[in-house]
Amino acid sequence: MKLTVQVKLLPTPVQAAALEETLHACNQAATWVSSVAFEKDVKRNFALREHTYMAVKDRWGLGAQAAQHVIKKTCDAYRTLKANLKAGNLGRPTSKRYRRATEKPVAFRLVGAQPYDDRMLSWQYAERTVSIWTLSGRMKGVVFTAAPEHVARLALCRRGESDLLSRDGMWFLTATCEVPEAELNTSVVEFLGVDLGIVNIATTSDGQIMAGRRLNRGRLREGVLRQKLQKKNTPSAKRRLKKRRRKEARRARDINHKIAKHVVAEAERTGRGIALEDLTGIRARVRLRKPQRATHSSWAFAQLGAFIAYKARRAGVPVVFVDPAYTSQQCCACGHIDKVNRASQALFICRNCGVVAHADRNASHNIAARGAAVWTAGRESRVPATP
Repeated sequence: MKLTVQVKLLPTPVQAAALEETLHACNQAATWVSSVAFEKDVKRNFALREHTYMAVKDRWGLGAQAAQHVIKKTCDAYRTLKANLKAGNLGRPTSKRYRRATEKPVAFRLVGAQPYDDRMLSWQYAERTVSIWTLSGRMKGVVFTAAPEHVARLALCRRGESDLLSRDGMWFLTATCEVPEAELNTSVVEFLGVDLGIVNIATTSDGQIMAGRRLNRGRLREGVLRQKLQKKNTPSAKRRLKKRRRKEARRARDINHKIAKHVVAEAERTGRGIALEDLTGIRARVRLRKPQRATHSSWAFAQLGAFIAYKARRAGVPVVFVDPAYTSQQCCACGHIDKVNRASQALFICRNCGVVAHADRNASHNIAARGAAVWTAGRESRVPATP
């Protein structure tokens, strides 16, 4: 399986200036290549290379490998745009967002990521340095820092290209690693159900509740502070906004990693699989009052599900996604479904058998049962036995 490892570069001022010049030139060239691709309606790599390769080398002084990566990056951007349009992620063809994406060429930020292959970038893991191509020539001895386990993973599993990117004045390299997967445990019978929510981020069928109240209070404080700074609109307020803009996302990502690690470890320890709700498109399906929209849209359900899925693959734990319909209205004891069973956000009372339970725990038991049913149905043979 593929994982990405990000390391932080610690360049000297001279090295940082060379990296910045190179990154700006590559992205300016990519924007020009994108305009040619849009004008001539040529979005394939080799065909676009005939129109732009020599111009990119001569005009921006890029090397052969860098010029090819600029053209390939542009083609990949148009391929991604086409996939998003086909999937409906940018709305209907008549929508303003759809037209804005299709009526002009793709543009690249000056500090957008630039891919580097092994001809342009080499790693010295023992010295914690890299040798990297720039417009000023090959730059050796650029120091990087990373956790020891990440350096070991890079040394053993790194494959293919690495991306150079700049963020808030800091420099990073993101490398792709081919990590071996553990053998999938196909003998599981039971599943650990995980109910995802906002008040309680994750609730397992074992009864464990990962509450999100502290995170939601922090998010509320950040929102109030952001409004005050935006209203003030002074240079110092803008600097403070820029400094804090990724704080909430980093906190949410860290919590998602911790929850995913705990859930996978518990499933692996008990020899069970993991059952999750398929929440694809939930934001488009659910109608909410205006005060609830920001809270509902700010939590990364897809990110948490993706973290659980990839950590489970590394551990050999099977993961199934089930239909989330009525999991919060169905009684896990008798199966009765009724909207009034959900007495409140935290309380579930079955109108048929009288079971009283925590609402999220009840839903997690339903998810676990559906996961076991999906797993069993998938393993059953549909081919009739030969006489």
